Amino acid sequence: MFAELKSKILRLLREDEEFRYAVAGLIGLEEILKRIDTLTEEQTRIWEEIKALREEQTKMWHEIQELRKEQTKMWEEIKTLRKDMNEGFRLLRRHIDALGARWGLLAEEAFREGLKGLVERVLGGKVEKWSHYDKEGVVFGHPSTVDVDLIVKDREHILVEVKSSVSRGDVYELWRIGKLYERVEGIKPKLVVVSPYIEDTAKKTAEKLGIETYTP
Repeated sequence: MFAELKSKILRLLREDEEFRYAVAGLIGLEEILKRIDTLTEEQTRIWEEIKALREEQTKMWHEIQELRKEQTKMWEEIKTLRKDMNEGFRLLRRHIDALGARWGLLAEEAFREGLKGLVERVLGGKVEKWSHYDKEGVVFGHPSTVDVDLIVKDREHILVEVKSSVSRGDVYELWRIGKLYERVEGIKPKLVVVSPYIEDTAKKTAEKLGIETYTP
């Protein structure tokens, strides 16, 4: 029967134009449907890949955002650390400066005490301390307590500045103290500077102001 059916179909294809076009149409439609199915599957696969790429991209952006948050946090920590370090260095420098200043004052005081006996022998009198509150700011330009070494010998008042080194500013300061002393005590004092190192400009200034200088 298959052979007979096959023979009839072949005969119809040869002889029946309408049948032939109908079969050709069916064959072409089936091919189109197959191609459509194939394209649909391919499109589905592509969309699945696009979806996967989008998910991966979204994941990547989330990771980038997390990295940015971590980076921002890290920079904030670095800024805080730098601020803390700067503050630490500032405090350390203050302590060092304060220690250096204190050591300088202690060393200067020790030096003054060491030369005290020499000054008494050279100038021939006992060194005392004269202190006065300079409310008009004659010496330093503002109200302050002024201290200076004083020797009274045969009614002569001698103001003595003993320092490890003397600058021109130190000379002017002693000169202003002398003016204050004269105003307060009513006696013009003799001014003397004693130091192992006196700057050249300080020597010239002392000579100009009538201040004696001694270098042990």
